[in-house]
Amino acid sequence: MFRTLIGASALASALACAPALAETLRFGVTDLEGMEALQQECGAFETALETATGHDIELFAVSSRTSAVEAINQGQVDLILTGPAEYVVIKELADPVIVAGWQRPNYYAQVVTLADGPVKSVQDLRGGKVTFGSIGSTSQHLGPAQVLADLGLKLDADYTGEIISRNVAVEALIRGDVQAVGMSEGHLKSIREAFPETAFTVIARGRDLPNDILVARRDLAPELIESVRKAFAEQGEVLMAAVLQGDDNQKYNGGFFFTDIDDSHYDYVRSMYATIGVDTKSFVGE
Repeated sequence: MFRTLIGASALASALACAPALAETLRFGVTDLEGMEALQQECGAFETALETATGHDIELFAVSSRTSAVEAINQGQVDLILTGPAEYVVIKELADPVIVAGWQRPNYYAQVVTLADGPVKSVQDLRGGKVTFGSIGSTSQHLGPAQVLADLGLKLDADYTGEIISRNVAVEALIRGDVQAVGMSEGHLKSIREAFPETAFTVIARGRDLPNDILVARRDLAPELIESVRKAFAEQGEVLMAAVLQGDDNQKYNGGFFFTDIDDSHYDYVRSMYATIGVDTKSFVGE
């Protein structure tokens, strides 16, 4: 943890009175870059997890999804929180152990177009252009492509897919340059606020996406993994309250932790990779 050092004697007294912690566990998050962001979002959770497990939890910043895999494989980090699309690649490259799922309510992919435009159904997208957001994102890229595939439209055969940042894509949609935009429920709320004079409609919505997932490096002692898993199972409300101290972590508001998680729950995400023609041995766009 980050600690303020007041003085040598005060520190010695504090250490003498503090309970002994069983083990140091390093915790990282794949979509938070830099220690400052990690501390802002997860500082309260770090403290809560220490209390719940009796272990010393240290935040460990990773600069990318690839660096997270390297850190796991080299034993530099013990626990990594990651999204569904990232997990299936990390599973291939590092074979981590699942600890707990972090539910994100209203987490699904959808395809959005203009309410008063010519596209009234998914079939009207044939021969047109659909844009996707952040490359490799479960809800902005892989998910929307899979939604269309589930409804019979094949990427780059029945329609053209392009990666364009969300607001630019919406502007292109309004001009008529593209026919639809793939995005999450939260992003639709944002564009409705950003473009209040434009009416949007959802023409396709996917199933709820799998949970974000906390994994442990495969060679971490089983009893340590179990102690963390037990904390989520027995003290989930306390840990979630700490998680929600972070602004970006509001995506978990209303969600729960799950410890009965199986790798097969992410097979739907694996099908998304197949849909866009990429295997799960590398991160999309990295």
